[in-house]
Amino acid sequence: MPSVNLTAVFVEKVKPNGKRIDYFDDSLPGFSLRVSENGVKSWCVSYRFGGKWTRYTFGTFPILSLKDARQRAKDALHDVADGINPATRKKLERDADTFDYLAAEYLERYSKTHKRSWKEDERLIEKEFLPAFGKMRLEDITRRDVRALLERKATTAPVGANRMRAALHKMFNWGITKDIVEVNPVLKIEVPAKEKARDRVLSEAEIKVVWKTLDNMPCGDKTHRKYRSLSALILEMELVTAQRNGEIMGAAWSEIEGDWWTIPGERTKNGLAHRVPLTQPARRILEEARQLCADKPSEYVFPGPRGGHISNIQKAVMRICTVTGIKFGSHDLRRTAATQMTSNGIPRITVKRILNHIEKDVTGIYDRYSYDREKREALEAWRRRLMLIVSDLKDVKSEA
Repeated sequence: MPSVNLTAVFVEKVKPNGKRIDYFDDSLPGFSLRVSENGVKSWCVSYRFGGKWTRYTFGTFPILSLKDARQRAKDALHDVADGINPATRKKLERDADTFDYLAAEYLERYSKTHKRSWKEDERLIEKEFLPAFGKMRLEDITRRDVRALLERKATTAPVGANRMRAALHKMFNWGITKDIVEVNPVLKIEVPAKEKARDRVLSEAEIKVVWKTLDNMPCGDKTHRKYRSLSALILEMELVTAQRNGEIMGAAWSEIEGDWWTIPGERTKNGLAHRVPLTQPARRILEEARQLCADKPSEYVFPGPRGGHISNIQKAVMRICTVTGIKFGSHDLRRTAATQMTSNGIPRITVKRILNHIEKDVTGIYDRYSYDREKREALEAWRRRLMLIVSDLKDVKSEA
């Protein structure tokens, strides 16, 4: 490792001699010129950081001149003096140009702190976005790339493609506000699929078939039986209580007190705490869930196979649809319960309170009555009606 006075003339004229040689500068300790066997000339700075010697390569000659290289070496050594590893900073800056960096930053700094649905963002990032864009430089991701991804998804899951577009659009917009990315490649890409408001309501005959199938659905080995049983109980709970399946899946035992279930505001769609009366079928569902998990108790009523709670029941719904031949979505059960209540004379205002829908008019703003009594009476009336529908005491005919 010869030490020389690095000058512009020396750097220009030094030749390779069959092996790699480092020429260290006399005037700036640690600064060196590395000449490879093939004659490639690279600028380096060596320093001790964390008790270890580190070599940081930051450019090549003649692209980077001696004057500029010496200044960069000085800056790097200043960083070391300030407790910053220049090599690590270089890696972070390089990673900051890639999609996976944007995705990680968005998830940690925005989604997890601002969105109750952040797990869905995490799922989309891991299952859809990283396989497509991963280590791509942000500036290299084009509108064509995004459109191709969405069109592929739309062939099998049109609504899912819409959700992906919305999530990507939000992520890139957030990245722009944080100076991580300069442009949003999702801009002006049309929504992949047209959506219309769902109005599917199960007939009483369909309710009976689906309910009996849910009661007899579990199969497979012990582990599969357990989680299929829990998924079936979630769907039954949605029909019994008319609550959102996301709020049911995330239910914790600490939220259950006697025959009341209080969903905290941080878990509800509108951010308001919500009290749900638990009728006998709902309490039976909770007890079955407790017994299913007796060998491995959890803080959650419906724990997931890998910790946390069950977060997706789409496969369970698809199984029910396949077995029964009845097509429906999990949210249709909530709509069916609400429709059954109103069609049997329960006031809409009470049903709205059961569904935890916000009233946006002036009266709703000032009305802070809890409606606990009315909600319990309504759900008890729905319990009686539901038990009659699913029983063999009455022949239930399909609606015309």
